[in-house]
Parts: sequence; C-alpha cells; structure tokens
Amino acid sequence: MSEIVDEIFELFRTRGRSRYDGERISQTEHALQSADLAVRAGAADHLVVAALLHDIGHLLHGLDEEIVDRGVDGRHENVGERVLADWFGPEISEPVRLHVAAKRYLCAVEPDYYDQLSEASRRSLELQGGPMSPGEAIAFERNPHSIDAVRLRRWDDAAKIEGLEVPDLESYRERIEAQRTRTPIVR
Repeated sequence: MSEIVDEIFELFRTRGRSRYDGERISQTEHALQSADLAVRAGAADHLVVAALLHDIGHLLHGLDEEIVDRGVDGRHENVGERVLADWFGPEISEPVRLHVAAKRYLCAVEPDYYDQLSEASRRSLELQGGPMSPGEAIAFERNPHSIDAVRLRRWDDAAKIEGLEVPDLESYRERIEAQRTRTPIVR
C-alpha cells in the first residue's frame, strides 16, 4: 500500500510546484488546502482523500499551466478518475470525476455561485461546457455521488489562499493507505 502513496507523493514532489490553473498558489498548495477544508468540515476519510487528490489529473496529463489561456480543456477530472479508480473505490474516484460537473451544476442552480468563482475558474467553466441545462442538472442530482462532488467543489473553490499554513502531505499518508481498496491495474 505504501508504494501507491509514495507514487502519489512523488507526483506532488515532481509536478506539484506548478501553478494551479492561473491562481497564485501551486497544485500542491491547492490540494493540501482542499484536504484541510474537508478535515475541518468533519468529512469522512474517503472524502478527505478525494479532496486531496481531486486535481491529480493536472499532475498526470502533462499539459502546461497556460492551457486554459489557449482554450484547451485538459479534462483533468477524467484523467484523475481513471487513475484513482485503479487504486480506490468509487467513493473517491467518482467525486473526483464529478467535481467539474459540480461547478457547472452550482452555476445552474445557485444564482450567486458564478460571481464567487475566481477569474481562472470562470475561464475554465466556459471550456467545460458552461452552466448545466435544467435536464443536465436533474441528471447530476440523480448521481449517488453528486452530494460529495458538490462538497468537494466548494472546498476546491475555497482552496486558493496564498501563503496559508496547512498540514503537509505526509499527514495524509495513513488516511490514503486506509482508503486503498484495489490492486493497481498494469497498463
């Protein structure tokens, strides 16, 4: 189990210093802040791990930091879900897959939500399909992981504070190891 955690931490060490999607913090800072918000909210361990790893697709897809500025959607949520589904159950991989859809959903159902998004999140929203239609919102609500995805989305939105002190990656090792339910698939 530790090998998977070591692999995840190595990704953060080698690629996590890059800026987070046009924000003033790094990918690693964003992940740690998201996880800390989940812990502070009293979230179950699976959701804390999902919060920590929700943007792992950014570390894996190999695209540069300015992809949104060039009009490219890296579909990081799908990249992350595919990898996480090899190691964890759907209680982690599905909220990760759905956290972008949750942004689109919240834009459709909460009038003030869009105004609270950072400029970078607004730009990426356009590439991700914009606010959901009423039919899309109903379908999203029917997904059994939609509530966790919305909670994750709110932590994602709030986890963009420059210089915030939060626990380090190592403090999440046991949580991650305890959530691992699958043997990795060799590709």
